Amino acid sequence: MKTTQQTAKKARKAALLAASATVLILTAPLAAPASASTTSRASAQTTAPGPAALDWTACEGRGVDPRQRCATLDVPMDYADPDGRKIEIAISRIPAEKPSARRGALLLIPGGPGGSSIDNPSGKGQKLPQRVRDAHDLIGFDPRGLGRSTPVTCGLDRADLAPSGLRPWPGPDGSVARNMTTARRVSQACARNGGDLIRNISTANNARDIDRIRAALGERKLSAWAVSYGTYVGAVYSQLFPHRTDRWVLDSNDDPDAARVNRAWLAAHEQGVEDTFPEFAKWASAPGNPDRVAETAAEVRPLFLRLAARLDREPIPWPGANPEELNGNVLRQTMLNAMDDPDDFPGLARLILAARNGTVPPAPPSPPEAVLQNSVAVGQATLCNDVTWPTSTAVYEKGVAESRAEYPLTAGMPRNAMACAAWPFAPKEAPVRITDRGPSGILLVQNERDPNTPLSGALKMREALGRRAVMVTVNATGHDAYLANGNECGDRTVSRFLATGKRPNKDTFCP
Repeated sequence: MKTTQQTAKKARKAALLAASATVLILTAPLAAPASASTTSRASAQTTAPGPAALDWTACEGRGVDPRQRCATLDVPMDYADPDGRKIEIAISRIPAEKPSARRGALLLIPGGPGGSSIDNPSGKGQKLPQRVRDAHDLIGFDPRGLGRSTPVTCGLDRADLAPSGLRPWPGPDGSVARNMTTARRVSQACARNGGDLIRNISTANNARDIDRIRAALGERKLSAWAVSYGTYVGAVYSQLFPHRTDRWVLDSNDDPDAARVNRAWLAAHEQGVEDTFPEFAKWASAPGNPDRVAETAAEVRPLFLRLAARLDREPIPWPGANPEELNGNVLRQTMLNAMDDPDDFPGLARLILAARNGTVPPAPPSPPEAVLQNSVAVGQATLCNDVTWPTSTAVYEKGVAESRAEYPLTAGMPRNAMACAAWPFAPKEAPVRITDRGPSGILLVQNERDPNTPLSGALKMREALGRRAVMVTVNATGHDAYLANGNECGDRTVSRFLATGKRPNKDTFCP
């Protein structure tokens, strides 16, 4: 069972890496946060109609629970033109297991951007306690542009789909020139191949689509379990539709900074890796570990930095990989991926051991190219349409230089240029500012050591939500806390909230 879970986890990561790797960078001309008038205008545009006649049919794909059924829902492509072109949103459902105890629907909001939850009712939804599954229909969906929803693609070259290329690792000398060239090439491909839909993919529109899903299901309110980027979607939904939220769980939280949005998320990797790497160092130096890389934890960090620098100078051929060499940035990207989940520490250690000997393991698997193209396009569009990004090379040069000096493990990547530095479209609206206005029914759960959505950013989400939220901080390592990389105390606290509505009276620490 453990092997099956690890395989599924790795497949999910491979698909999400492309999307979330498309994530974040924003500083220069700061887009003004959504004002009260902007927010009310958005809400007015998104007032959902009454229940739609959903045609529930068998779901595609292998391994889907036979109880899970799928449907599609038409929504406006552009909510500023609600009577214009429609696109489809694919949704799925497993009904509450005890009709007499049914409370409503629990929406599983995926990470990314570029992640899907369409099969989550059959997957991670089945990890939920029985009393939660008894009381809630489990609802998944493909966000706009993705998968079985009306899809979008940028039609990128294979080289631009490499994991170490999707995140903006600078050159070995800290140069960002190649990143700026890549940004122009990728953004031009998205503009050329993405059609009108790519301009209308954004977090605010994802939130509006969710309200259309709610209405189509005939629910007055929704409960939700949102993870990673999904926490930002969930927070935006709770801002635009505060009285439509029931029990709202935000798991592994993004910084909701309305000025920087996605760029703040990318920058957060600096601290996230610093928080998490010491756990890898302790594990990788433990006596008896068959993948031990050093005698003491203190040796692991300098060993890693020296190896990455050597691979910058002398890459090792890696047939079948993308790119087909193990260079310093591929090692750094592998490290970043491994920090996501302690179960992946052995893979990083084995790569380190092989590279020190001048060899490589078998090339890592990759999702089908069509899946990768689709998730990358959705990720790029979301990041670049949410907010205006800097276009000046000098901004990124300065940020990368500062980051490399202060956070050598991430080598300047978190402040570098992504496709949004050359995105040809201006955002259609300002980001939604997250505030404490609305009902108090939100529970945040957060691991202390998370490389992707670190505690420092989660605390900013907590501050923004104010009296609306309570936060559970978990003494655990890895991304995704609830029922994944957290601990029993955190899981119990979240499960009780989803089952009964009872939250801790105040912010809580789970040792």
